[in-house]
Amino acid sequence: MPKDRTKISKCLFPAAGYGTRFLPATKAIPKEMLPVLTKPLLQYGVEEAISAGVETMAIVTGRGKRAIEDHFDISYELEHQIKGTSKEHYLTEIRSVITKCTFSYTRQIEMKGLGHAILCGETLIGDEPFAVVLADDLCDNEADSVLTQMVKLYEKYRCSIVAVEEIPLQDSNKYGVIAGEEEEEGVIRVTDMVEKPDPKDAPSNLAIIGRYILTPDIFDILRETKPGKGGEIQITDALLAQAKEGRVIAYKFQGKRFDCGSVDGFVEATNYFYNKNRA
Repeated sequence: MPKDRTKISKCLFPAAGYGTRFLPATKAIPKEMLPVLTKPLLQYGVEEAISAGVETMAIVTGRGKRAIEDHFDISYELEHQIKGTSKEHYLTEIRSVITKCTFSYTRQIEMKGLGHAILCGETLIGDEPFAVVLADDLCDNEADSVLTQMVKLYEKYRCSIVAVEEIPLQDSNKYGVIAGEEEEEGVIRVTDMVEKPDPKDAPSNLAIIGRYILTPDIFDILRETKPGKGGEIQITDALLAQAKEGRVIAYKFQGKRFDCGSVDGFVEATNYFYNKNRA
């Protein structure tokens, strides 16, 4: 049967990075497994993907990331130890996640940038549109999740989509920054995008955050993309090739986003979810 190119059934999680900003904690613990309250960052991302109708989680890992695979698996010894006790309910949530989707894994052997990590995931994705979630960016919205909003938008536009938010211009050198023309409220047809520009060179104050929907031709483009900023293969450069053909939409999403790749953002997210859970 031909693939349904309107349905996003797979989500790619690049999870091979070192997490150096959280050393020494990340010397032995994958940064994606750092907990906000009692739940690892990556689980928040997987739950967001499930909420958007995604059935297959494709995770690009690296050396020292075995804890990720163990987390999304059944721990028979642990379950046996707490079965029938007052602590059994603590595993209910992760059990539910494990039963709702399928997990597949591959490794990024060398750290060559986000574009390279996504290209490493081609073997798990195949020839179909897919989502990308960066677990560092923890998002929350009372109604539809950010990825759910983007999946609905994909059904209308059928092209690559990047989530964007307004940032202080002095922070432009931390992000991919877009420029374009508004198609409808909160939806911009991208005409230009620059990876980590100096503030004076930034085309706007709209920065790409860690939520994407990509069409499968991105893999061929990435194969031809030369290393850019920092000597890495940048997804921004590959998306620019699509944008030049009018095939990239930027979406100003509804919700809150926390940069949990930084200590400040991680603490902010922890406080936010703590207060939310108490309410």
